[in-house]
Amino acid sequence: MTDLLEIALREYGNKEIAGNDHNLQVVKYFTETGDTPIRDDETPWCSAFVNWCAMMGGYVRTKKLNARSWLEVGSNVDEKPLLGDIVIFWREKEDSWKGHVGIFINKVGDDIYTIGGNQSNQVSIAPYNASRLLGFRRLYKIN
Repeated sequence: MTDLLEIALREYGNKEIAGNDHNLQVVKYFTETGDTPIRDDETPWCSAFVNWCAMMGGYVRTKKLNARSWLEVGSNVDEKPLLGDIVIFWREKEDSWKGHVGIFINKVGDDIYTIGGNQSNQVSIAPYNASRLLGFRRLYKIN
């Protein structure tokens, strides 16, 4: 799964453009997967980014824009996540429909580091508190 991480790292730094313009690199996460007609960089795009990375790597994906949809893909690896596994967090409150998804890098203390899209409006590496963890998933190749 480190190839998934490599794909994500090549996108590092792509960020939204404030105002009426849109970063076409961010928009491609929606358009190249063909799963949605979204053509802006303001729509929440963490799941679009992970879907795009999975598609580029030949992995199974959700084809959905909600982060929690990743809880239904691949296999559960909550006990021993590896570099490149998918990590899903809750947002606002645990039983909300809202969430965030990224690609696992490491766990340090109470923080889980991910590379993901729409992290401070860009592709970046960021820590998330482990108390917000919903699960880790390991994807499998489809081609």
